[in-house]
Amino acid sequence: MSTGTERDTTRPGSGPLSSVDLGRLRERRSVKWTEYPPDVLPVFVAEMDTPLAEPITAALTAAIGRGDTGYAAAGRLPEAFAGFAGRRYDWHPDPTDIRLVPDVMTGIVEVLRLLTEPGDRVVVNTPAYPPFFYWLDRLGLELVNSPLALTDQGHRLDLDRLERDFASGARVYLLCSPQNPTGLVFDRDELEAVADLADRYGVRVVVDEIHAPLTYPGVRHVPFASLDRPAAARSITLVSASKAWNLAGLKAAMAVAGPAARADVAAIHPEISEAAGLFGVIASEAALTEGEPWLAELLVQLDANRRLLGELLAQHLPEIRYRLPRATYLAWLDCRDLGFGDDPAATFLERGRVALQPGPRFGPAGHGFARFNFATSAEHVTEAVHRMARAR
Repeated sequence: MSTGTERDTTRPGSGPLSSVDLGRLRERRSVKWTEYPPDVLPVFVAEMDTPLAEPITAALTAAIGRGDTGYAAAGRLPEAFAGFAGRRYDWHPDPTDIRLVPDVMTGIVEVLRLLTEPGDRVVVNTPAYPPFFYWLDRLGLELVNSPLALTDQGHRLDLDRLERDFASGARVYLLCSPQNPTGLVFDRDELEAVADLADRYGVRVVVDEIHAPLTYPGVRHVPFASLDRPAAARSITLVSASKAWNLAGLKAAMAVAGPAARADVAAIHPEISEAAGLFGVIASEAALTEGEPWLAELLVQLDANRRLLGELLAQHLPEIRYRLPRATYLAWLDCRDLGFGDDPAATFLERGRVALQPGPRFGPAGHGFARFNFATSAEHVTEAVHRMARAR
């Protein structure tokens, strides 16, 4: 059992997640390291405990050296993403169909403004990324809660339920692929079935693919827009380097139009693009063109951490049901058998001084669950589980 003593996690040369010690992490001014008091170990928000990839550091350092701190332009970022998508997914979007936006959520909001009217129905699979709920309400749109099916093997897409929800008069399907918080990666057959339903019921598909670079061995991400279906041609995909290379604070993402959605993406107001950060553009371009070796090292460690988490939970908290995520660095923990109520994260925080993301924020399907970010050192994963076990 852990003593609760926080240790130096520096292990030079062993990978990005072992390269920053706790003292340096606590000097960071991001949400992860300032939201809670110093005695709390944070594993909640989607930030990684890594240094920047060297090509990104070099690109940003050069930008600072030349005083390149003005307004953002997309520059070569669309071409960089198209090249990355071709190498990684065999998807070849036209760079001229890509529009710069500040971040994926802002891009989704602007696309929804273009595709919907107040009162329109938007289908979302739940549990879901919490800002989806806030923004759909703020836009005056009706959320159609379409839960993922929960089986003994974990979550899966419920196509029968999805068809009923599409048939109810839905205007848009907001698809998160890979899925946050469950780590699901949908296979080609599932996505083609979704596209066929969208065509049958006249539903537009807007896709959040921010976690796409973070898939594990034996798993392949299929971009929705790459399907040979009319719904895919009419889709709009939001992408960013922010999750895979830890760049969320630099603000750059892209809206990628399917061939039949070019006019919609072109209608995104230029001022939206201008709200992106130039450092975000520069860093993202470096990540997508030169950052794949670093990403490969990261994924080796993330793969080890997702398995380590399972081993630790089985040993110290066997009541928690956990399925290995097929993508992302986020673990969706079913804590209902612990008897901690709808929000087990609150108990872990109060009794164990470890901060997880509360499950209820992900919708009704999140009651009794908590999200654990394992994009940290193996030592911190271990310490977090030991603290969770003390909360019983």
